[in-house]
Amino acid sequence: MPTWAELALRVGAVFVAFLTLPLIVGQTEHKVMAHMQARLGPMYAGGFHGWAQLLADGVKFAQKEDLTPRGADRPVFRLAPAVALLPYLLVLLVIPLGPGDLVAQPLDIGLFFVLAVLGLGVVSLLMAAWSSANKYSLIGGLRGAAQLLGYELPLVLAAASVAMAAGTLSLTGIIEAWRPWWLLWQLPALAVFFVAGLAEIRRPPFDMPIADSELVFGYLTEYTGLRFALFLLAEYVGIVVIAALTVVLFLGGWKGPFADAELGWLWTLLKVFAVSFVIIWVRVAFPRLREDQLQRLCWLGLVPVALGQLVLTAGVVVA
Repeated sequence: MPTWAELALRVGAVFVAFLTLPLIVGQTEHKVMAHMQARLGPMYAGGFHGWAQLLADGVKFAQKEDLTPRGADRPVFRLAPAVALLPYLLVLLVIPLGPGDLVAQPLDIGLFFVLAVLGLGVVSLLMAAWSSANKYSLIGGLRGAAQLLGYELPLVLAAASVAMAAGTLSLTGIIEAWRPWWLLWQLPALAVFFVAGLAEIRRPPFDMPIADSELVFGYLTEYTGLRFALFLLAEYVGIVVIAALTVVLFLGGWKGPFADAELGWLWTLLKVFAVSFVIIWVRVAFPRLREDQLQRLCWLGLVPVALGQLVLTAGVVVA
């Protein structure tokens, strides 16, 4: 058992990662999208290549007036951004960065804990939508609730396939049991988990709860200033969390081509940023789905594939 000082140090490290990694991913998204779409935008903040533009945007949000609609449920409206961040912070506590003690809180049921906590994301969305007293916010919230509840099932089924193959719910145990040939064996589960993960964090092409061309800005319509910035931070933390879970479950975590335990954390971070880059690329490459296409993809596409993969994994494990 770690001492209180060690535990505080680990939690502090997770909190620092919670604040820095999403900013790096956000900056990467701004610059990668700019080059992909040939619209470079501001290049002056911070000097070289406008590297500090995201920080400048954060300062801008902090300086903006914080408005609350007259008809809003004020306590719920103000609490929603913090609730949006909390599940991702809890998930980061149990994700192993490397072998040994490079995890804030190792759990024997880490995967179960992660999936349970991620399911709380719909709460903040509904809080923001209902408390805003705005019809566009409410429609966005209802879209988001249907989307998150639907895509929770294929996400859980894909993760269950990996847990069954590894014979454990421990995230560290799953990495230790991982073998390179799992990439082929669990490829359908990887595809389902990745797509469902994008829907869970409401990233394009699954951004129907926001849909700025239809709903102004969906459940975020009435948010301004720092509270709006917290929702944006939650989106980028969600990218890091889904990328990290994809790495842990399907890409071997800290395992790399060189068997060096001291560099395990580096392999984890490199893989996380590689998957985050793919998430950014998907945003640029694919248009937003319609609501009927969203539900059809979930129930007629991802769920049958995930169930088939689960049956295949069960057969291999039993055999």
